[in-house]
Amino acid sequence: MIHVENAIILGKESLKERMKHLSGTFSYEETAYHLPVSYALTGNAVHSADEARAAFQSTGENPLVAVECLTAAAETTAGKAPPPYTGFLPDAVLRTLGYSLVDGSILGLAAVAGTPQSPDAASALCRELQEKYMLTFLSGGIVDSLRGAGVRVGPELRLVPLGESPSSAIHFIDILARVAMMFGGVTPGDGERLLSYARERARAIAIVFPGLTDEETALFDAFRLLGIPILSAGEYEGNEWIRVSPSEAVRTGMDLKGIKVSVTAIPIPMACSPAFEGKSIRKEEMFVEFGGGRSTAFELLRSRPASEVEDGRIRVIGPEIGEMRQGSAVPLGIIVEVAGKAMKKEYEPVLERRIHNFVNYGEGTWHVAQRDIIWVRISKEAVSHGVKIEHLGKLIAAKFRMDFPDLLDAVQVTLITDEQGVISAKREAEEIYAERDDRIRGMRDTDVDCFYSCTLCQTFAPNHVCIITPERPALCGAITWLDGKIAYEIAPSGANQPVPKGKVIDAERGEFEGVNRFVKKASHGEVDRCSLYSVMEYPMTCCGCFECIAVLLPEVNGFMVVNREFRGDTPSGMSFSTLAGTIGGGAQTPGFAGISKAFIVSDRFLQAEGGIGRLVWMPSMLREELRERLVQKLEERGLAGMFEKIADENVAETIEDLTAFLAGVNHPALGMKQLL
Repeated sequence: MIHVENAIILGKESLKERMKHLSGTFSYEETAYHLPVSYALTGNAVHSADEARAAFQSTGENPLVAVECLTAAAETTAGKAPPPYTGFLPDAVLRTLGYSLVDGSILGLAAVAGTPQSPDAASALCRELQEKYMLTFLSGGIVDSLRGAGVRVGPELRLVPLGESPSSAIHFIDILARVAMMFGGVTPGDGERLLSYARERARAIAIVFPGLTDEETALFDAFRLLGIPILSAGEYEGNEWIRVSPSEAVRTGMDLKGIKVSVTAIPIPMACSPAFEGKSIRKEEMFVEFGGGRSTAFELLRSRPASEVEDGRIRVIGPEIGEMRQGSAVPLGIIVEVAGKAMKKEYEPVLERRIHNFVNYGEGTWHVAQRDIIWVRISKEAVSHGVKIEHLGKLIAAKFRMDFPDLLDAVQVTLITDEQGVISAKREAEEIYAERDDRIRGMRDTDVDCFYSCTLCQTFAPNHVCIITPERPALCGAITWLDGKIAYEIAPSGANQPVPKGKVIDAERGEFEGVNRFVKKASHGEVDRCSLYSVMEYPMTCCGCFECIAVLLPEVNGFMVVNREFRGDTPSGMSFSTLAGTIGGGAQTPGFAGISKAFIVSDRFLQAEGGIGRLVWMPSMLREELRERLVQKLEERGLAGMFEKIADENVAETIEDLTAFLAGVNHPALGMKQLL
């Protein structure tokens, strides 16, 4: 048994001696907070050994400052941490994690250090932290223990491997320091305010296993200054460290910090938690996939009378997982039917979009996009543990009942994997999608004082913010202004928030003070300005779920639009996939914009660039899909006959072909003001 008091004395002496011999300059990249702990406590930017010693002395030889300075010096010399370790996390990553701390999917923070007695103990502890909505930071032998148990680690799994030494847990503290300065209004140099903020607001715990040096023991003991309880799951005792067994550590720590969570196990053979929402399932890891352009797939949620919904009923129509070939693409229809006294028909699309979250909560399931452009994968590992198509339905049904207990009284799910069954059911779903879109089609942006945001895709594109207006649906095509309004009524702290328009900056571009203010905050400071009606100046950011991409073609003074389903090359020289990779991930790229199909026939489409008269090329499938509405819109804009002047891949595959075609039909874009 190691007595903490003795180790702390020896550790502090060792740190003091090492600080005397510290030399050189050092810093962290991608942060505005220098060495954050030292900066928060002293108000001084530390970049050299002399500045580090001054900070160490002014804080009473605080071990947190010593370890931060020594670690920064070592990491500056060594360079970027080797995989899988993250080392210091940039501000941008921290701001991304900050969103999860307020949306309810992360309830608290945990630092776990040292080497557990066995890989199984490490795995069980971290699985419990994931399932109880804790964001966990790992340092020391725990990382190798988890990898030995086959547990994947990474920020996207909410198991963040900081470094191979327990001392890298200092990055856990520098995160708390930056949170206090970024979000808590703590002024750098106000050490007392920092400590009180951390004690009162930081819902954080530390769990230590054997393997700490004396210096590391002193480091963790200093965590207590910030109100962080130290739970000893190994050989340490004394100095208010709390001895626990590994199986008791998480519950004890959460109780001490008042972190309450109700976790109801879902009876399926894989773990389920928001901790898995950010994961990916690569092609080589998947057993089977559905949709994504490789097969027909859709999802639909409908409200039904209570007499027609049997709570918990799951049906699979078509082949089950055992009848599917590994690596294949299979059709899938997901139909969720719900009943409840408080349920309204207009709530359907809002609840439908939660299918995206719920499927991603499964450790071995992955979901992208909405409506009839969904893409779902099930991993080989999940199938090896017994996961079937039926379990997707059980997961979805259980989560709807858990998350909407006051709204839903019964939920049943039908999963169709028979190709003809999927095609037939998809036709009905498309009629329902169209009805939903019709509900908002007559509204104008000038009729409302407030738009709505959507940050649902921040799971994958953390700085992307969609602004939804009556005349501009979300770029995924699944969310209208009315949907956003209803979603906010159901879940006021959810992904759809009201965005007051505020003062008009530029009516033609669709730039508003209130929108800019909201976008800057919601994009974590990455985007300052956003024009809702322009592709050229400050266009809206893109995630990856857009139905179409609008692209400037300067050679012909116009724009092409390509839809997700089109697999060929375009006159831009790039396919949809290549274009999507160029502009996705939360980027703001002038000349390119992710848009919905419905936006193409909106009066606001390309408004700042001269309107729909700039549309010069689109794939024939999209052209035919929108034919009736597009012809009507062109006639309304005084452009009767222009529909036949819009090229497709059958008449123009290259920019040279397109130039010749447009000249031959005298397309109006050729006579408009030059864009560049």
